[in-house]
Amino acid sequence: MKILVVGGGGREHALCWGLSRSRSVTGLLCAPGNAGIAGIARCVPIKIDEPTRLADLADAENVDLVVVGPEAPLVAGLADLLQSRGRAVFGCSKAAAELEGSKAYAKAFMARHRVPTAAFGVFSEAGEAELFIDTLCERGDRKLVVKADGLAAGKGVVICDGAEQTKLEVGKMVTDGHLGDAGRRVVIEEFLEGREASLMALVDGERVTPLAPAEDHKTIFDSDRGPMTGGMGAISPTPVLDDLSVARAVREVLEPTARGLVAEGRPFRGVLYAGLMLTREGPRVLEFNVRFGDPETQVLIPRLDEDLALLLHAVAIGELPERVRFSSRSAVCVVMAAGGYPGPSDVQPPAVISGLERAAALADVVVFHAGTRSEEGRVMTAGGRVLGVTALGDTLASARARAYQAVDTISFAGAQVRRDIGGRSYT
Repeated sequence: MKILVVGGGGREHALCWGLSRSRSVTGLLCAPGNAGIAGIARCVPIKIDEPTRLADLADAENVDLVVVGPEAPLVAGLADLLQSRGRAVFGCSKAAAELEGSKAYAKAFMARHRVPTAAFGVFSEAGEAELFIDTLCERGDRKLVVKADGLAAGKGVVICDGAEQTKLEVGKMVTDGHLGDAGRRVVIEEFLEGREASLMALVDGERVTPLAPAEDHKTIFDSDRGPMTGGMGAISPTPVLDDLSVARAVREVLEPTARGLVAEGRPFRGVLYAGLMLTREGPRVLEFNVRFGDPETQVLIPRLDEDLALLLHAVAIGELPERVRFSSRSAVCVVMAAGGYPGPSDVQPPAVISGLERAAALADVVVFHAGTRSEEGRVMTAGGRVLGVTALGDTLASARARAYQAVDTISFAGAQVRRDIGGRSYT
């Protein structure tokens, strides 16, 4: 098969890495790609927000499968365009993608189909939002969560302590336009207590096949402090989501969601991501994504015990497998981010990245590129999350030690790294 991967981040590098190891792949392209992806695929400089050019590329190269990595092209309808041209595509329709494209739609959808989630309200006016905030705080809620309705590259969620901070964050989004159009409407919801986990599943209509569970680390600083990011590291498997918990989440969250989308005329085909809070009452949905998680993909693909190309193609043509096999080994991914990330100051001057070859030479280590570019034969930073350093081990502890050993061989100016990925207490 000849395959085109759309995107240029760490998730897409992991997908390309997995596809490059598939015996069924005869040609691999990526648009736009990055410095790391260029080593295993032919990169074509087409941006993810150019659907017609991407579809034209798929036609010109006569690819057998298009794998759409990021959410934005799916929300814009890239999968629909490709399918209209007769191309097999791994990625959901524009209608189904609204589950991620609008948090307000997702919350209302969950309410309609009794998918467990936090109590919430949706607002486009700061005054109405403030009344709702006061009501929640008066009933005893100390922490609240403010979410931008639209896509905000992982920066649209703020956990607030008390009414004053919550109102301030709502004002920044709704009134001041801090996140542009994405934040002109917000979801305000109760803060859920529990342990967080990520569960992705391959979905085709009402059929659901879960993948191995993972656990993301969202905030920028150790001990889950600081602002939310797109993810500073991940582990798989996670002790907080055992086989029984996965089965319950499939039964109570993923299957009702798949059935609900079919009932609303938005049948889903692709990978559905459920960000879960595991509470005393059971799993509660924090968010839905309509694509592979990032950085969760960087720990799932190295553990996959299947031909990735055949697996994705099977889903694209409606032949969903009943089971997906994974290695029993553990994987840990540690993100190295640019200085200032996740704030606007993360747009730093490009810096040379050193130590990549030494890190990649370590046993059971793979370095996935995210925000990188090539310049005069050198690999440079390009802002945001720069690298995802992933290691495998027979235990979580050994994978974690190996990942940080690799991290410590890499350096670039202003690098930010959490030192507690995979180090949470699970007792």
